[in-house]
Amino acid sequence: MLDFLLTSDAIMALLTLTFLEIILGIDNIVFISIAANKLPENQRSKATNIGLLLAMLQRIILLFFVSFLIGLKEPFYTIDTSWLHIGISWQAIILFAGGLFLIYKSTSEIREKVETPEHDEDKIKGAKIKSLSQAITQILIIDFIFSIDSILTAVGMTNGLHENHNYNLVLMIIAVIISIAVMIGFANPIRKFIDTHPSIQILGLAFLILIGFMLITEAAHLSHTSFFGKTVGAIPKGYLYFAIAFSLFVEFLNYKAIKKKK
Repeated sequence: MLDFLLTSDAIMALLTLTFLEIILGIDNIVFISIAANKLPENQRSKATNIGLLLAMLQRIILLFFVSFLIGLKEPFYTIDTSWLHIGISWQAIILFAGGLFLIYKSTSEIREKVETPEHDEDKIKGAKIKSLSQAITQILIIDFIFSIDSILTAVGMTNGLHENHNYNLVLMIIAVIISIAVMIGFANPIRKFIDTHPSIQILGLAFLILIGFMLITEAAHLSHTSFFGKTVGAIPKGYLYFAIAFSLFVEFLNYKAIKKKK
């Protein structure tokens, strides 16, 4: 296990995934803060911390469930015609549906952030919260909504890294624990940074579109899909790491240029 976690692929996946989890978790923190701020001041930090810890447990449970489904690799139905071959398994269905969901969700989120940035905040502000238990319940509901794309991102970044699926699961759990710990410890500084540089969050959502596309191609590859005799190959994760690193480098150059101009 330790040998796997110290490999370059595992370290790159962990760093990239933790970064994406934190960036995607900013909206989660904002909405959790709105829910907690409806309580008396002495209960707000308690509600936020308890809510985030329970959210972490919720995500880990969901990771186990999704990982179990992805572990079902054997095809239960095969489409075999003169021009198309697909071995449909639960693994392929989860990856394909997850890829479509990430592309749809990311595109919708980017549109919302550009067109109506206050829409989701207004909905949460309208919710009635009178007690600590109600606030924690609201936080768990909010986190469940945000967990779906977070978990699919984790699956996309780690799937296929190791033959033993449990090793990939451990990597995902470590990334979730680190990201939640960072959110608890540095929520306000990170939120202020994102508020000052909103393009970082848009960039994070754009990365999800890449991961969504990779999940779809991986589903096709793992189900041995072939069109007119041409099989679908796997996309090496190194390409994804390069795209993310290059985009962040360009964003850093833009940040330095704007700072210099000011």
